[in-house]
Amino acid sequence: MTTTTASPGGKTFFGHPRGLSTLFFTEMWERFSYYGMRALLILFMTATTMGDNPGMGLDVATAAAIYGMYTALVYILALPGGWVADNLWGQQKAVFVGGSIIAAGHFTMAVGTDFTFFLGMVFIIMGTGLLKPNVSTVVGELYPEGGARRDAGFSIFYMGINIGAWLGPLITNTLGENYNWHWGFGAAGVGMVLGLIQYKMGAGYLGDAGKLKSTDSPEEISRKSRIFFGSFFGIVAATVAFGYLVSIGTIDLTITQIAEYMGYGVLIMVALFFIYIWTLGGHTVEENKKMGVIFWLFILIAIFWSGFEQAGSSLNLFAQGLTERSLFGIQMPAGWFQSVNPMFIILLAPVFGMLWVWLEKRNADPSIPAKAGMGLLGLSMGFFVLAWGAANATADNLVSPAWLIVTYFLHTCGELTISPVGLSAITKLSPERRVGQMMGIWFVGAAMGNLFAGLVAGRLDSTTPSTLFQQVAMIIGAAGIVALLLSPQVKKLMGGVR
Repeated sequence: MTTTTASPGGKTFFGHPRGLSTLFFTEMWERFSYYGMRALLILFMTATTMGDNPGMGLDVATAAAIYGMYTALVYILALPGGWVADNLWGQQKAVFVGGSIIAAGHFTMAVGTDFTFFLGMVFIIMGTGLLKPNVSTVVGELYPEGGARRDAGFSIFYMGINIGAWLGPLITNTLGENYNWHWGFGAAGVGMVLGLIQYKMGAGYLGDAGKLKSTDSPEEISRKSRIFFGSFFGIVAATVAFGYLVSIGTIDLTITQIAEYMGYGVLIMVALFFIYIWTLGGHTVEENKKMGVIFWLFILIAIFWSGFEQAGSSLNLFAQGLTERSLFGIQMPAGWFQSVNPMFIILLAPVFGMLWVWLEKRNADPSIPAKAGMGLLGLSMGFFVLAWGAANATADNLVSPAWLIVTYFLHTCGELTISPVGLSAITKLSPERRVGQMMGIWFVGAAMGNLFAGLVAGRLDSTTPSTLFQQVAMIIGAAGIVALLLSPQVKKLMGGVR
């Protein structure tokens, strides 16, 4: 049985298993490193190669495509990362190994060459794929009884995520933008190392939570390991070879084209997967209807993230080039604006939680499909606000930071309406033997959104920020309206799920 409190003297963490503190700070420092590096990424890639703090000098379209592929792959590799933990290592080991690879990636990026920059990104993608899905799984295993106490535990854990996401850009961008980009990347690595140290120190509080539970023999686990890692590194080698052939011109493709083809390929694979489970999956009519709702939510969440995740690309560039950042005579780093969203989440998440409970008691709680539409409309409103603010913005006529702050406020409201609600819906709608796969589909939806967010942001090379933000607002707003109009019909497919 999973041990829930393995702490001497029965000590707890805010009334919860002491192991929650271990995972809280591990995730806090991991998110510190991830969001700290993310806030620097496109600014470094588009910075001039001249001056005291040279960047890579890439054009916006190329840099945004790289950014989009990077953030997409972080989510996609959560799928094999979860499989490794379930079948080979257990979640506890996967979290530590993943964190170690992440730290190595940040320090590799800090070396200061183009090769080590991209190699470090590869390390971070692989490490995050191991750590991110599995640390949450261990949190759940601390509460074998489930219920409201587990929900409360996840709420505390979620605070750790956002504290890290808030602190990361404040420190890494101060170092990176003001002094040396690579100091910022290194600071992200230091944060991850701190997380690993406290994870090891507090590992005893986790008990059996996250230990490998496979009934396979050691020989069978070894066989699976050889097959998996042989296939995985074979794919990595093929990808590296492909990248090399592109770089020397043997394969005539741009980074932007590769990102586009990757997005279309993922979309086709998801569509084929759903066609398979609807026709040959052996499910009842009711189960197929509910998985149809999951497919609809997949589309909506991909559209949502394609706008929301421009925070690290087009909105970051807008903060750098067109926003007044002088505060009491001191120039704020552009990346500091990346801390606004997690700050709003910390403030607003309890408010939204109480709002849904209050509405439910009055039988006025919107359905899950309706909330998804409302989330899209909140995101759209944010982009309309920013389009308005950007209309007359120039390098000589910088706009108030209030435009970005209001935009992030509306985006956060949209996020809190669609993201946690949709995540919960996946667990309720999935057939028991498909829960893991449907959660994987949710991750893939996030990956799709991140990928297309980068591609959309790349259009800043050929259009004005105001025009781009207005176009994004209109497309996402239209999707939100369609989602609201169809929500009664979609709700009927859900059966009794609320």
